[in-house]
Amino acid sequence: MKVQCELCPKSCLIEPGQSGECRVRINIDGVLRTVVYGYPCSINIDPIEKKPLSHFLPSTGILSIATVGCNLHCLNCQNWAISQANPEDVPASFWPPERLVALAKRFNCPSLAYTYTDPIIYYEYAYDTAKLAKEADIRNVLVTAGYINPEPWKKLLEYVDAANIDLKGITEEFYQKICSATLKPVQEALVLAKSAGVLVEVTNLVIPTLNDKPEQIRQLVRWIKTNMGGETPLHFSGFTPQYKMQHLPPTSARTLETAREIAMAEGLKFVYIGNVQSKQGQNTYCPGCKKLLIERSGYTILQNRLKDGQCPDCATEIYGVWK
Repeated sequence: MKVQCELCPKSCLIEPGQSGECRVRINIDGVLRTVVYGYPCSINIDPIEKKPLSHFLPSTGILSIATVGCNLHCLNCQNWAISQANPEDVPASFWPPERLVALAKRFNCPSLAYTYTDPIIYYEYAYDTAKLAKEADIRNVLVTAGYINPEPWKKLLEYVDAANIDLKGITEEFYQKICSATLKPVQEALVLAKSAGVLVEVTNLVIPTLNDKPEQIRQLVRWIKTNMGGETPLHFSGFTPQYKMQHLPPTSARTLETAREIAMAEGLKFVYIGNVQSKQGQNTYCPGCKKLLIERSGYTILQNRLKDGQCPDCATEIYGVWK
């Protein structure tokens, strides 16, 4: 018989022996099963800054995992070789949750990231690992597009310390055309994560001709400020031609700098630029006295002047998890 998946807004109605759009949640004899539980296709130790997270445990390493599959089909996906692949086509090794937690401890990683593809589609694996990690005093980080239904999302957030969530555009048209998804569930996921006490940073990939106009940037920024607060860090990331979107040029540094200027003028306190060099767009500045607090070059911290999460010059509290 058919089975309906209730994990994400796509609500796939799955025939026996078939999978949902994510390719990894399969109807086996009338029971919905995940075929990637405990089988990551990628395990690395990354700098936390690569997620990107600029306000969460700077200069630390984070054990990062992914399985194959994704419930979105973004035309510009940089990890398409694993996100858009079938599970039988990508090598994977057996790493149950307890083994991942032990690995994080072995390499002194204070946190564990569910990333690269999207932890939404390996939900049970991410949930069980996060729960064990929390018990072992290891923090949990999600890097996700946030395309998930509210109830499973709330359940997972109980064990999440930080998240970088993509807000890929600010219109339904963009989400439908570029991502094969819809906007509203992502906005709801962002608000739920922030209200749950998770340290949330937002990434917006700026794609030439599609979401790079100043009015589009302004609309996105105003939504973040109104619904998540001006302290929410925002990363404008530069697009490079990938996957099914190789006909567009890379995002210019000037476009990203303009986006940052708009966001700061609209009242966001922490705005960053990724994928291109930026003199100021990688650093953290005090929103009170405007002094430099954390200086970065790529994923490297050159200096960190924070004292107990505060500006050392004016004692302004800086949003983040710093120790």
